[in-house]
Amino acid sequence: MHIRIICSTFVADFDNQTINCSSSMDKIRNFCIIAHIDHGKSTLADRMLELTDTVDKRDMENQVLDDMDLEKERGITIKSHAIQMNHKGFTLNLIDTPGHVDFSYEVSRSIAACEGALLVVDATQGVQAQTISNLYMALDHDLEIIPVMNKCDMDSAMPDMVEDEIVDLLGCRREEILRCSAKTGEGVEAILDAIIDRIPAPQGDKEAPLQCLVFDSVFNSFRGIIAYFKVVNGTIRTGDRVRFFNTGKEYDADEIGVLKLDMQPTRELSAGNVGYIISGIKTSTEVKVGDTITHVARPCTKAIDGFQEAKPMVFAGVYPIEAEDYEDLRASLEKLQLNDASLTFQPESSVALGFGFRCGFLGLLHMEIIQERLDREFDMNVITTVPNVSYKVYTKDGGMKEVHNPAGMPDLTEIDHIEEPYIRASIITTSNYIGNIMTLCLDKRGELVKQEYISGNRMELLFDMPLGEIVIDFYDKLKSISKGYASFDWHQNGFRPSNLVKLDILLNGEQVDALSTLTHRDNAVDFGRRMCEKLKELLPRQQFDIAIQAAIGAKIIARETVKQVRKDVLAKCYGGDVSRKRKLLEKQKRGKKRMKQIGNVEVPQKAFLAVLKLD
Repeated sequence: MHIRIICSTFVADFDNQTINCSSSMDKIRNFCIIAHIDHGKSTLADRMLELTDTVDKRDMENQVLDDMDLEKERGITIKSHAIQMNHKGFTLNLIDTPGHVDFSYEVSRSIAACEGALLVVDATQGVQAQTISNLYMALDHDLEIIPVMNKCDMDSAMPDMVEDEIVDLLGCRREEILRCSAKTGEGVEAILDAIIDRIPAPQGDKEAPLQCLVFDSVFNSFRGIIAYFKVVNGTIRTGDRVRFFNTGKEYDADEIGVLKLDMQPTRELSAGNVGYIISGIKTSTEVKVGDTITHVARPCTKAIDGFQEAKPMVFAGVYPIEAEDYEDLRASLEKLQLNDASLTFQPESSVALGFGFRCGFLGLLHMEIIQERLDREFDMNVITTVPNVSYKVYTKDGGMKEVHNPAGMPDLTEIDHIEEPYIRASIITTSNYIGNIMTLCLDKRGELVKQEYISGNRMELLFDMPLGEIVIDFYDKLKSISKGYASFDWHQNGFRPSNLVKLDILLNGEQVDALSTLTHRDNAVDFGRRMCEKLKELLPRQQFDIAIQAAIGAKIIARETVKQVRKDVLAKCYGGDVSRKRKLLEKQKRGKKRMKQIGNVEVPQKAFLAVLKLD
């Protein structure tokens, strides 16, 4: 039996399980949820999906949009997640975004596909650094902002005080701020109504040449690469011949559809809608996030302005444990890059570790997550070297070289000066912790630019700091000394000349290039000494002495020795002539000397991470 139901907004064909979305543009709302980390974005998204019956009661769970085990374990959102809801005859396309500063590129891509944003602020914590950063990003794209105060049901909530902060930040009226509790569902219906009333419908022409903005992609081992897009102009139908504007590649749209909890195929998607396309693409380089999809027969004249390329801040070498896994690691990184466009990588080699890749990350948490995903999703066990940032090295002949790896540093005699990247750091905290935070920032070579009260006893501190000083342990220390109350955000602030030196680690006179770091000359001796002490604890003892040395150029600045494991060769001598004992000891001494010449020192993975744990 063939059942066909026709109504004004959609056509459902139950014979072939496809849904035809031909809803008018004024019935569509595209919005994202932005906030500081742990302010309740994913929980609010859960309540919305529940209220609109998008997710079946049987499938409902906490953080339903966070589909990675890693996200659920850590309680953070790593990827933006798009999903379509229906409420009071309107189609609502929601994109839930991460809150951690390391994943701000995910937020920027989500904002590019929306007309409005819910700015969620925790009623117990108030406005935090990442709240301000994400808000500015949304305002740059002219998004309609709906302020939402979450966790109003908690005993520690300060709704009136936090309301004052939001009014100061946005310049809105008090009655525009919506109060809710994402945990209990109180006030969520009012938020859905506000989305329909306040966020404008998308602008576009259904009859114009096709223009779709690709804002994300995933790899499916059975169906190839699935690209997520927003239709800005025109209409796309199943079976259309399409072209990716920047790569110039042409494909058939084998399947298009909308993003419910599962992907739901449709016959067509017109301007204003958000959906996905499957066209059998197997090669990861053929899909670029930010690209434009258009028709081959009637192409658009220019690509949509996408979003800025992600600029990696932290670089580290990623090497396979087994040399034969090199190509598998390349394939894994390419597939991961599809799902995380902010990851960059290029091949490099190391004397100590063989062939691997120099990877660029947006921060230390991002690096940790990538390493974890390589292990879980692709079963790739890797060694990660000490992270560092990129420097500009000016040579005496007037040239300039960008260095991401200490091994790529020119000879000391050729360098005129080195410039390192600086950041403008914004720290929001209560006045109780100001002294400790200032001490920490000044120890990291920071310069205080401004300090001002935001409200009550909450202050914002602005510092100019070298990026190299904060990439390793700054955020952890800041959280410790402020008991978790300080929030931290930053953006790049150019390059400045600095007195940097390359610190090498030598094991028995052999340089271990993977442990080399660039550091400020004032910190070099202390840092080198601590590195040697840490390595002495971590390196397993051999049957010969291991000399661990820290050096700047030819000058040794610190040394530790891992003492040899001695076998008691005199155990079998019961008395007898002393010359017999000497003979045995001399023989052992010659053997140890020979062993030292040919013996190898294995450096365990935890030694490469030792630098991160130095305090």
